Order: sequence, then structure tokens, then C-alpha cells
Amino acid sequence: MSPTPVTRPGHRWAGLGVLVLAVTLVAVDATVLSLAIPSITETLRPSGTQLLWIGDVYSFVLAGLLVSMGALSDRLGRKRVLLAGSAAFGAASLLAAYAPGPGWLVLARALLGVAGATIMPSTLSLIRTLFPDTRERATAIGVWGAGAAAGAALGPLVGGVLLEHFWWGSVFLLNLPVMVLLLALGGWLLPESRDPRPGRWDVLSVLLSMAGVIGAVYGVKEFAVHGLERWTTPLVFALGAVALVVFVRRQLRLETPLLDVRLFRNARFTAAVVSSLICLIGLSGVIFFMSQYLQLVRGYSPLHAGFAEMPAFVGSVAGGLLTARLVRRAGARRVLTASLFVMGLGIGVLGFVQVDSAYLLLGSSFLALGTAEGVVYTLSSDLVLGAAPADRTGAASAVSETAYELGAALGIALVGSIVTALYAGSLSVPAGVDPALAEQARQSLGGALESAAALPAGPAGQLLASANGAFVHGVTVAAWVSAALLLASAALARHLLRDRPDRTTTGTVGTTAAGTTAGATSAGPTQPADRPAPRSGAEPARSPAHR
Repeated sequence: MSPTPVTRPGHRWAGLGVLVLAVTLVAVDATVLSLAIPSITETLRPSGTQLLWIGDVYSFVLAGLLVSMGALSDRLGRKRVLLAGSAAFGAASLLAAYAPGPGWLVLARALLGVAGATIMPSTLSLIRTLFPDTRERATAIGVWGAGAAAGAALGPLVGGVLLEHFWWGSVFLLNLPVMVLLLALGGWLLPESRDPRPGRWDVLSVLLSMAGVIGAVYGVKEFAVHGLERWTTPLVFALGAVALVVFVRRQLRLETPLLDVRLFRNARFTAAVVSSLICLIGLSGVIFFMSQYLQLVRGYSPLHAGFAEMPAFVGSVAGGLLTARLVRRAGARRVLTASLFVMGLGIGVLGFVQVDSAYLLLGSSFLALGTAEGVVYTLSSDLVLGAAPADRTGAASAVSETAYELGAALGIALVGSIVTALYAGSLSVPAGVDPALAEQARQSLGGALESAAALPAGPAGQLLASANGAFVHGVTVAAWVSAALLLASAALARHLLRDRPDRTTTGTVGTTAAGTTAGATSAGPTQPADRPAPRSGAEPARSPAHR
């Protein structure tokens, strides 16, 4: 019998290339829109609230559905779900590219989130199928993590190149040829894998997870923007929180839960998920508004702004590829803690940005952020994968991706709310300006630019100077808040990964990319997280889940 693609080394690595292509494209789509925001504002004229929804609805929906889609891929087959999601992603991209108004664009971005939720968990799960050998899998996850981290950083550059020559919708049309290639190669190179005993598909758990995540995040977002002005805000948040509590209690009772919440008893699993969440909360919102700063305040073209953010792309690739080597030398605890600390310092540097700051300040911050984020994303993904039993990798991977995407959505919402509130409070509109133009200027920096274009030179200059200063003030305060979150998460990760036994309900031991254990049975301790793994060529002992 001829070997199947999964048994041929060359086909395994080619299959990894397909998975990296998929995750890179989904990550690019999460950030590619940042440089297009000024063009979208000029063309579609969304309100300030619509603008935030255009930016973060993709991540909101993605986060709300990842757990359900991860469990669905375990049940129906990870390859099948991946390819179906890729086709849907291409169709939603076409709708987004030609959206006639802001409402349509919000809808298209939401549909992209639905499709993206089918792709992300399947890619990480299929890596475990393609690479049963733990050493090879360590390298594969490093490459996968580099692709995912680089995709997020590459988005602004790709957007800049396209916007230099085409209209804003071109950033979505880029997805179509890539998805066609992915469908063609994925059907040939990727193996199928699924949970052999999937159990009953619990629809109520699916609805509770969606309602809980989306409701809670929406409530936080609306409270940050409007406070308690709207009575629906605390109601929606409360309903979301209740749904999450009911979801968790239901998972503890089910024989085959949608999400095995007992995995959070594993300290390394918890540290990985929390680190991903806080990492993206701190990073995504600041980067989202730094793209607007480069274009609207500094006057960069989209292409120039994309190249200005290039250090983040280079750092992301390097960080993802170096993660396994770093952890072998220093241990997961030190590497994860140090990376979160570096991210905090990198964002803190942006707290010193002024309207006319030298690029060296920005570039050094982008490089530090990209490198550290690449390490955090890769290491946290590997810790999650190593902690999960083989037949539940889709659901476990979805938890990691949910934290990542939820962090991105919360980051844009919370940081965006800080920037919006401080901008509106600091803006000084010159006397005599038409009330309608003044209100437009208070909505956003893009609105101030449009208002200034309709004013005489003197008042226009005053309005622009005040708007630029108010916007930068909001971004710098948001940067300090984000830095504080990341430094706190570094301390938390150090605490959770301290030298102690980890208890899991599965009784398995997952092996991380570093060769250290990601979990332990209740019978004995893991290898200390700070102790470098043996550097011999011997393969570490495998758990039952890896055999």
C-alpha cells in the first residue's frame, strides 16, 4: 500500500504550509482593515459607533463561535470543517469588498468572523495529526505561530500596498485567490481527523457559549462608550454573564461537554489562555489606533504607514520561530513572563508619543511588540495543545483562539473607548463653528479632518491642531493602561507557572515545544517550568495521548 500524504515527510510539511497559509490569512484579515479606516470613513461615512463595530465585530463573532466550531470540527472532521470554512470566508470577503454602506460592511465582517471561526481551531488540531512526533510538532507549532503572528503584523503592510493603488475594498478581494489555492491544496495534502467518540451534539451549550461571549463583550463595549446612559447595556452584560455561568455549570454535568472546563485546573493551560487574552487586549487596540495616528496625524500615505509598522512583522516572524529554542534554554515560565514584560515595556514606550515624535521611538516599540507577541502566541498555543487529550484538540485549541480573538475584540473596544472619550473631552472647537461641523469633529479624528476642510484657513488650522493633540492624548493614556495590563499579566503568568504539580482530569501529560511537560497526572509533579529541558537528541517521554 502506498503511503498516505500524512506518512510522507515531504507531504507533512507541505500540509503544514497549507495550514500556515490559512491561519495567516485569517490573522491578516483581523488587522488589514486598520489602514483602510480613513478611506472607509471618507467613502461610507460611518458614525463613530459604526466605525468601532467595523473594526471589532469580526473578532467578536470569531470569539463567540470558536468554542462551538472547535467542537464541531472534532465531531464532523477537522479537514472538512476547515475547507468548508475557507469557501465561506471567500464568499464573505466578496460581500465585504463591495459593501454599499457601513451597515453592510458590519454584516460582511460578521460573516467573515463566522467563517474564520471554522478555520482557526482546525489548523492547530491538524498539526497534531500531521506531526505525532513531539519534536517535529514543536517545530511545526513554531512555524504555525510565526505565520499567525506575522499575519496580524503583515495586515497593515498588505493594506498599505493595496490602498496605494486601489480602493478600500481591495483589502478583502486579496482573500479570494488565496482561498482558492487553499481549497485546492488542502483537499490533497491534509489528512482527515475527528473524535472517534464525539457523543451528543449539545445545541443548548452552543447557544449558551455564543450568547455568553457576545453578550458580555457587547456589554463591556457599550459601557465603555456610553456608560450607563442606556439601560440596555447592564442588561445585556448581565444576560451574557449569566449565560456563561450556566454554560460552565452545564459543561461540568455533561458526559461529553462542548468544552471540558476542567482543563483550567491545569495551571499551564490557564496561564496560556490568560496570557493570550491579556496580550491581545493590550496590543490590538493600541496598534489599531497607531495606524490612524500615522496616517491622520503624521500624514503618512497608507503604503508609508504599512512600511512604518514593518518592524512588528519582522519581530513576529522571528519570535514565533525562536520560541522553541528559547524555551529549551530557559523554560516556559521565564520565556512567557519575560515576553509579556517586554510587551508591557514596548507599549509603555508609546505612552511618550507626541504629534511630531521621531520614528525611532515608534519603530523600536513596534519591533519589541512584534517579537514578544510572536513568542507569547506560539508558546501559549503549544501549552494549550499539550494539555489537551488527542481527541479533544479542536475544542481545546478553540479555547486558545477564543482568548486571542476575544482579547483583540476587547482591546479595540476598550482602548477605542478610552481614546474616543479622551478625544471628545480634550477637543477644543473654535468659536463660531457651525454646530453640525462641531459635532462631526467630536465624533472622531476623521470627522475633524472633514469639518476642517469646510472651514476657513484660520479656524481649520486651530481645529486640526486641537484634534491632533486630543487624539494623541487619548492614544498615550490608552498605551499606559495597556502597559499596566501586560505587566500585571506577566506577574500572573509567573505565579501560575511556578514549580508545582499540575492536576488534570484527563490524567495525561502533554509535551510542550520546549520539551517540558504541559501537565501532569495527579500522581506526580511536572518538570519545573524554569528548568531547561534536556538538550540531548532523545525524544521526551510521551503521554498516552501522544501514542
